Formats: sequence, C-alpha cells, structure tokens
Amino acid sequence: METALTRLVGVRHPVVQTGMGWVAGPRLVSATANAGALGILASATMSVDRLREAIREVKSRTDAPFGVNLRADASDAGDRVSVMIAEGVRVASFALAPSRELMAELKDAGVAVIPSIGARRHAEKVAAWGADAVIVQGGEGGGHTGEVATTVLLPQVVDAVDIPVVAAGGFFDGRGLVAALAYGAAGIAMGTRFLLTSDSTVPDAVKARYLAATVRDVTVTTAVDGLPHRMLRTDLVDALERSGRTRALVRAIRRAAGYRKLSGTTWRRMIQDGRALRHGKDLAWSQVLLAANTPMLLRASMVDGRTDLGVMASGQVAGLIDDLPSCAELVERIMKEAAEAQERLTALGNG
Repeated sequence: METALTRLVGVRHPVVQTGMGWVAGPRLVSATANAGALGILASATMSVDRLREAIREVKSRTDAPFGVNLRADASDAGDRVSVMIAEGVRVASFALAPSRELMAELKDAGVAVIPSIGARRHAEKVAAWGADAVIVQGGEGGGHTGEVATTVLLPQVVDAVDIPVVAAGGFFDGRGLVAALAYGAAGIAMGTRFLLTSDSTVPDAVKARYLAATVRDVTVTTAVDGLPHRMLRTDLVDALERSGRTRALVRAIRRAAGYRKLSGTTWRRMIQDGRALRHGKDLAWSQVLLAANTPMLLRASMVDGRTDLGVMASGQVAGLIDDLPSCAELVERIMKEAAEAQERLTALGNG
C-alpha cells in the first residue's frame, strides 16, 4: 500500500512502530523494518555511545529504513543528531518539537523529520518550521498524552497542515488503518501493539499483565511526574497517588541516582533537564525529579520485569489485544485486514 508516508521514508507499508523507551531496541526495530513497516529506535534511555552501537546493530540486522526517536529538550540532543547523521539514519522522530536549528541540520543531511504532536497548534508550528510529517497522538495513546481523542484531533490536524499526518492512539488492526486513511492520514503509528509481539524484549510476565488488562485497567495519572500519563493501573500507581511530598521526594532522588548511572548523564545535566521541564508548569521538585528519571520506573517493568517497582505505559488498546504475534505476522495481518475492509467498503458503495 503506497501513501505519502511510504514514499517519504521508503517503507512498504504505512505502519510505524513508535519509539518506546526500554522497548524499542534493536531487535524490535529491525524486526519491524524487515516486516516492511517503519521501526523507531528509542534513544532517550541510551547514552550517546550506546545509541551509536544500537544503530549499528539495527543496520546489521536489516537493510530497510528505520528511524531514531529523540528527546528534543535533552541537553545532548545535538550530539545524538550528529551520531544519527554519521550513521546514515533515515528518519528522526521527536517526542517534543525540535528546535529550528536541529531540524535544519537533520534536513540538510537528508534525514526526514517527524515530530509527535498532541494539538493542532503544535502541528502548525512544526510544519511551518519544515517538518516532513507529523505523528498525531490522541488521548487514547500510551505514555504522556492529552485529552483530545484521536477521532477529534486527527481531522483537525489533517485539515491544518499540508504534510503527511500519521495517526496514533487507539490503533491495533487493519480496520484502524483504513479508518485513519479515511480521515486523511498517511498511515498509523502503534506502540502498545508492537510492545505485545514476540519480537519485543519485554519480559513474558509483563506481557501477560498487559494481555490480562481490560480497557478499564488502563488509567491516566499525574502522580508520576505531574503530567497526564496513561498506563496500567498497578499497586505502585496507587501508592504514588497516595504518597506525601516528602516520601515522593526521597523516592525520586533514589531513582534519579539509578538513572544517572545507567544513562551516563550527570547530576548537573539532570537538573538542567528538570528545570527545562519545570518551566511554565506548577510542579514540585519531587515531580521534576520523577519526570527526569521516569525511564527508571519504566525500566523496572520493561527490562527487569518488576511490575511492583515500575510503571507500565499503555494505550487503551491493551484491553483489546490478546495475542503475541511476530512483527512480520502482525504487519501482514494488518495489511490483510485493511484490504478486506476496503473491499467491504467498495461492496457497500456498489450495492
């Protein structure tokens, strides 16, 4: 299926695997790429040196295009961009809008820039700055999320910009792909659905928690870092919501120390990133520290399998997923379902 997205990034199918920290590593990204979709490597939880190694590992596993997701507000974002350009990465995705300078550097090197946005005005801004496409995540999506549903946000953005729009939040099958295309999108992006594949390195016990979840087990909380965060409701989430400020600060400092050691960052850099996050937001310093080391909360679950110590970011679609196909099986199934859905629509029109 050819769309503006497939033409832009050179993949066979208009499906994107999002850059999930601790989940979207070389194995998942290369499996997605080999399946004909666009795999996005998550770099925020890696040091710059580890990012270089991970990119090379993906390249050793596939000849297909893939991308890297960056934190636009990270103080070493420029170093990461330099690594991507040097290693020939085709696509850069951003959780926040990148600066004009970073975007220009990437585009001059022939890298497609695809920021993720959660509001129409953000899409208009990055489009004016030269973004090649945008990923639009509605409130159903996992991780940090907004309040506007995909079915409302998506048509707003499609009507507002002249670049390819990729729909995210609530997608898991071929019917959703066809629906997104009908809204005017050029493809879909999925996180939770790719997390729940056999190619995902997430521990089996954690995958089982996701598979057992119902739609009602997926909640939005501000207890982790002061910002709306969609995840599975667990005992830890309940405890964070009950914690007082002092207890939360102690917990945040302990986890921040662990994140500093793993990521190779410095306390100074963490404080700088925390201040950038705090700017314009009414967050306690415990929330700032929790935000800066939220990757540690994710790592506890996604890597160590400790669902009692970590959080599990999740889209609402977790309540609709009940299997663990390979990426190849998943993408093939989605495209088959999409073709069948299109045939049904054609039949209705002819009837």
